[in-house]
Amino acid sequence: MANDTLTVTDNRTGKTYEIPITDGAVRSMDFRQMKTSEDDFGLLCYDPAFTNTASCRSAITYIDGDAGILRYRGYPIEQLAERSNYLETAYLIVKGELPDQKHMDTWEHNITMHTMLHENLKKFIDGFQYDAHPMSIVVGTVAALSAFYPGAKHIHDVASRRVQIRRLIGKMPTLAAAAYRHRFGLPYVQPDNDLSYCGNFLSMLFKMTELKYKPNPVFERALNILFILHADHEQNCSANAIRAVGSSNVDPYSATAAAAAALYGPLHGGANEAAVRMLTEIGSVDKIPAFIKKVKAGEGRLMGFGHRVYRNYDPRARIIKDVAYEVFEETGKNPLIDVAVELERIALQDDYFVARKLYPNVDFYSGLIYQAMKFPVSMFPVLFAIPRTSGWLAQWCENVLDSEQKIARPRQIYTGADTRDYVPIEDRPEPLTVERRLLDERESGLEPSV
Repeated sequence: MANDTLTVTDNRTGKTYEIPITDGAVRSMDFRQMKTSEDDFGLLCYDPAFTNTASCRSAITYIDGDAGILRYRGYPIEQLAERSNYLETAYLIVKGELPDQKHMDTWEHNITMHTMLHENLKKFIDGFQYDAHPMSIVVGTVAALSAFYPGAKHIHDVASRRVQIRRLIGKMPTLAAAAYRHRFGLPYVQPDNDLSYCGNFLSMLFKMTELKYKPNPVFERALNILFILHADHEQNCSANAIRAVGSSNVDPYSATAAAAAALYGPLHGGANEAAVRMLTEIGSVDKIPAFIKKVKAGEGRLMGFGHRVYRNYDPRARIIKDVAYEVFEETGKNPLIDVAVELERIALQDDYFVARKLYPNVDFYSGLIYQAMKFPVSMFPVLFAIPRTSGWLAQWCENVLDSEQKIARPRQIYTGADTRDYVPIEDRPEPLTVERRLLDERESGLEPSV
């Protein structure tokens, strides 16, 4: 018997099946052959939220959550954060290799030439309410780009894909800065293509009356590192979203808007905002013990700790912690840093949190850096979306080129009513809504049926 197979006995029928194991995985479709009768659909694999299901093969990002390892295309995140810059890392993520100087110069030029916005797109942004959330503006505006560049629908054309990728990476900081300026009633700032990618972003955000904006080099470096750390992270919610939506062969702008919408959620791109709010609520070091007690009693959550894939210290968090102190030397220390450091110290020594493997993640310190740089918390998910664009597009392109992929269409286990006959409206009893039925079942101690 081969070692690279799984032997499964279906106790319903007594039949035994040999399932091939490839790369530590079995194919769900191999279970469809397990039937109790000829008209049986076959066995399904049930996995809510894809906690143990691989939806694709990918060569972009490698994570070992137990060991706390993160690599882009094989390169350790620590090396890239120390030696690279965001655009070079974006090239690596999108194209698969680090560029030589000639290709790097061409890449920077091709990105830079796409930083400008069509004037009608600015009018589109003007149509948003003055207090609209910046991420709402970004999601809507990225989707609107598909109307400005209809040629993007030719997703199987290599040249078209390349142009759209450059265009999106180039325009995302401009869109983000416009969303920020719109929120405060400030005029939009034209891109300054003499500056670096991150320097130009700072200029579009904060330039006022000066003829030439000079970005703070500490802030510029901090953004570069944060952008590198946020560029991709395997099959997270937004990466899964761009792959699922992109599988319909829609243009990359619409697919990227879907990814950005997924990132908008507080459980994804809004997590660093939640961490800052938690630290603000704690307020001072002396209040930490009481907060820890509440968390243990189930009366609160320790935001910025723990991660879906990491069961060790998030490698990005170590890097960001050092960056935080560099930024604070420039801005003055954020008073919340003392709360954060002490909270981390206690949590890493407390058996309750150690047993649950709750270590600081990337969101714990990143929000403090953005806050020190005077970003409102509403901008935090936008600052996440800018660098993640390169990762999204790499995931999208990989999915387009994967011959095994089809339009995403998961199965379900139907739990609804059996066949019912239509009753005239005058003869119907008062309806019992799904919400009411679920509530009644919970109150009675029954397992919810939906």
